[in-house]
Amino acid sequence: GRSAPYSLSSQSCFPVCSPCRYRALTFILTFLLYTSFHLSRKPISIVKVRYGIPETVHGINVCSTQPRNRNSCLFAVVQHLNYKQLLGAMDYSFLCAYAIGMYLSGIIGERLPIRLYLTVGMLASGVFTCLFGLGYIYNIHNLSFYIFVQVANGLVQTTGWPSVVTCIGNWFGKGRRGLIMGLWNSHTSVGNILGSLIAGYWVSSNWGMSFIVPGLIIIIMGVVCFLFLIEPVWWSGYGYRSLLCSLPQSYDTELLLPRDSERIPMQPVVVVKSESEPSAISFMGALRIPGVVEFSLCLLFAKLVSYTFLFWLPLYITKAAHLDAKKAGDLSTLFDVGGIVGGILAGVISDKLGKRATTCAVMLLLAAPTLYGFSMISQFGLGPTIGMLLVCGGLVNGPYALITTAVSADLGTHKSLKGNARALSTVTAIIDGTGSVGAALGPLLAGLLSAGGWDQVFYMLMTADFLALLVRPLTSII
Repeated sequence: GRSAPYSLSSQSCFPVCSPCRYRALTFILTFLLYTSFHLSRKPISIVKVRYGIPETVHGINVCSTQPRNRNSCLFAVVQHLNYKQLLGAMDYSFLCAYAIGMYLSGIIGERLPIRLYLTVGMLASGVFTCLFGLGYIYNIHNLSFYIFVQVANGLVQTTGWPSVVTCIGNWFGKGRRGLIMGLWNSHTSVGNILGSLIAGYWVSSNWGMSFIVPGLIIIIMGVVCFLFLIEPVWWSGYGYRSLLCSLPQSYDTELLLPRDSERIPMQPVVVVKSESEPSAISFMGALRIPGVVEFSLCLLFAKLVSYTFLFWLPLYITKAAHLDAKKAGDLSTLFDVGGIVGGILAGVISDKLGKRATTCAVMLLLAAPTLYGFSMISQFGLGPTIGMLLVCGGLVNGPYALITTAVSADLGTHKSLKGNARALSTVTAIIDGTGSVGAALGPLLAGLLSAGGWDQVFYMLMTADFLALLVRPLTSII
């Protein structure tokens, strides 16, 4: 027979207060959680500037003659003229694993409790990040060890993005999603900035700590996730569904833009037995949602540009501006500062116009000539380089931020789904997984092309921007 509703006290689940409080907690917590993910990805781009380039004395490589001198180079195997290609392969191993794992991660995450899934991923990612740093402490000069760690870390980090976007997307409606997601997505740039600063602090004395400290941070945040994350839809092993998140859509912007001082009295949580819950969407079903394929391909090229900057910008700055590793790492954070502004600006404009595809198109159109300008102006000193870094960061990361957040959330709750909320994680994973293919190709191509000069790298980036412009949806479909 049909089960009667169950009443649970606050001892067994969270009490229902104001929806605004839960939205505020989810916004802040998921922001910090994904900041720690990006914080752990950045150190390798700083460390490889200092130790990836083989140091020679009278034409003899220091690493080959003094292998115990751990501060002479990062890996003893990176001692050839093709060190850029080898370091590109290091980036590629992480990003390729991340791209492949992302397609599976969304499907798995749609069927498991988000809090536990995200917690396990963060703890595992912290362990692998620390393992990379332990290579310094235990004097490991074996490329296969570092590639294994990179691949494993890339796979477990795929638990992060679909989970946090599902949380934030289901807690907030479409009212001003572009603005809210633009603010929230600044965690990517904040994580990159913090990762650069932490790695830069340790890079000249003990590069292992450049990885161990971020690894410990993400482990701590994994524990915080387990203790405090409130899922928008909570599932038990017996198929019960909490009514905690059956909240009116009219509260979609109360977190940042409260309309009044209305308060909702505390109530007990009522949990009812589900009779016919909607099933999680299939991979092919998600692909049939209008706009998913187009925006996925657009993100592929946009993320190619963004991640090439993420992994290779510090090394380029050392060559163009003749700075040491720490100063180059600090200066590269300006690209992420521009990215914060660009992401927020893209969200606000797309909310005002109601046309996310058009907003992406305009920023991509402006980004290509700006990249060319950066390659030219960066040769003329520090001042022009700073200005162009800010502008490039905004125009490159603006479309990237908009597609991975607001667009993904819009498509994951598309009207064609008829209210089925169990599609957001899969849609997010498809879009970001396809984008991650570009993220894997960008640094690899940069490593190959930079051997013939940095101009070739910038031509590749400009081409990618134009391709992103061509494949994006021609009209607003969300």
